[in-house]
Amino acid sequence: MKQWYETLFENYGRKYDDEVFTKGTIGECDFIEQELDHNKNLKILDVGCGTGRHSVELARRGYSLTGIDLSASLLEKARAKAKKLGLSINFLQHDARQLPFKEEFDAAIMICEGAFPLMETDEMNFEILKNVSRALKSKAKLIFTTLNGLFPLFNSVNEFHGTMDQERKEGTATYHSTHFDLMTFRDHNITKVEDDEGRPKELQCNERYYVPSEISWLLKSVGFPSVEIFGAKLGAFSRQDKLTTKDYEMLVIAQR
Repeated sequence: MKQWYETLFENYGRKYDDEVFTKGTIGECDFIEQELDHNKNLKILDVGCGTGRHSVELARRGYSLTGIDLSASLLEKARAKAKKLGLSINFLQHDARQLPFKEEFDAAIMICEGAFPLMETDEMNFEILKNVSRALKSKAKLIFTTLNGLFPLFNSVNEFHGTMDQERKEGTATYHSTHFDLMTFRDHNITKVEDDEGRPKELQCNERYYVPSEISWLLKSVGFPSVEIFGAKLGAFSRQDKLTTKDYEMLVIAQR
């Protein structure tokens, strides 16, 4: 049986790039470059690369990228983008819980809930972190964003998505939170999208929110002694943004 995140991304490559949350690519890549000291000799793994928006932009700037995703539809769009720009990017279909790499990359990115934290159990989410850690060399950096568990404790998830809906294009995704489970920190929601052919989908989804102390502990458990967490502003990542209860996402920078 397919999980909601598999069904959601089927035949969705073109519409995905119209979503509001995909519009921060340039600023996000600026930050990633800065964090990597503009070292274009580094090999970067993009986990949950989707349509390749970060991989393509970083490759365009001269970096070596490998992008992995579970969705054949999104990878098809990513490969088409790279081909159009004459870029050599290794886009591969893999489950982030079962990556084949071992100490191959100097850095990894997982932006905009790239695989983590969409899995149906905490153990599966942890497997993603373990697999990414195993894919990295002994001196490496992991940069990712994930859902901030402090946000739903103090704010309405529906109000947040309502604000996003005001900016969205016709035919793009809408979200309605049905309940937030305090025991599991999972937000259960109804997501409605139209695929690239205009066919509607209505999916019952749930996503895991994490509090900062959990993220720090998980990352230290898989070999990252240095973990820093900030607020994640769309397209404007910055170390100056202290994480608050108003941040829907957190920006995580782990180093070893």
